[in-house]
Amino acid sequence: MMKVVFERPKSMFPVPTHYCPGCGHGIVHRLLAEVIDEFGIRERVIGVAPVGCAVLIYNYINCDMYEAAHGRAPAIATGCKRVHPDLILFTYQGDGDLASIGTAEIIHAANRGENITVLFLNNAIYGMTGGQMAPTTILGQRTTTCPLGRSPKRDGYPIRIAEMLATLEGATYIARVAVHNPRAIIAAKKALKKAFEFQINGLGFSLVEFLSPCPTGWGMPPAEATKWVEENMIPTFPLGEFKVPKSEKG
Repeated sequence: MMKVVFERPKSMFPVPTHYCPGCGHGIVHRLLAEVIDEFGIRERVIGVAPVGCAVLIYNYINCDMYEAAHGRAPAIATGCKRVHPDLILFTYQGDGDLASIGTAEIIHAANRGENITVLFLNNAIYGMTGGQMAPTTILGQRTTTCPLGRSPKRDGYPIRIAEMLATLEGATYIARVAVHNPRAIIAAKKALKKAFEFQINGLGFSLVEFLSPCPTGWGMPPAEATKWVEENMIPTFPLGEFKVPKSEKG
């Protein structure tokens, strides 16, 4: 008799995904589904996804979902949570969405201490719309709109969302993780579980930033993309917990 050691989370539909080979979205989707299952909160969860590669997340995660205008997911989540404070709200946003057109939304939701959880996928590029430079594109990185590499003089510097939001009084838990190897994925799930736990306990705004490979947008094979996260993204966007509730500090 064979022993089951691995199975699909109940909160994830048994369907193939549309993501490119080597993309980190599928990994984060699974972590999200596992956390929802482990807390037993699926009937209470509402997700909000705006424009981006994950616009079709409702095809994969088995919970009620809203679709939001580009960058406006925190506003939709805020409205739903305030009307139904017993529900568990999450937004799922890319860097072009959250760190560009949605900058005002995320900053003010965090500053107000809205009791929601944000999953922020940072792959340093606009993945869905053609590989353009994003606010998180690192210095020297080539994109379709900066083919010679991002220049600080011309384009400014990469925005470090986690560090910026950690300075706000309303933010409760802010962390940055990665999903480029098994060890990092284990740490990523731990952070995501904390973020949901703090919301469940009514402690306020939480955000987990995931450094994720985008082989297609970066123009490289998946294996090379995982190395690129390690060698280029992490030095620019250091991993760690940038803000934790006072009761959690050692």
